[in-house]
Amino acid sequence: MPGKYSPLEEHLRNLPASQREVKLTFVQIEAILKSKLPASAHEQSWWDHATEGNHRNTRAWSNAGWRVGTVNFSEQWVLFVKA
Repeated sequence: MPGKYSPLEEHLRNLPASQREVKLTFVQIEAILKSKLPASAHEQSWWDHATEGNHRNTRAWSNAGWRVGTVNFSEQWVLFVKA
């Protein structure tokens, strides 16, 4: 059963293998997900969660081979880096 963050995982998975990083705004991520990010996404802890447990957001990008490099909350973007 696909999860809420599966479209983000798929988006990251489909980037060219040679691409080492990608910067996405929160608005772009919401467009990929076709839904709003939760309010907690505006806090560092949401992006730092471990892959264990019920942290579907983190599993989405880690399953695709990416990790969060930087989050800019004032400009509302995240830099994903190839893991």
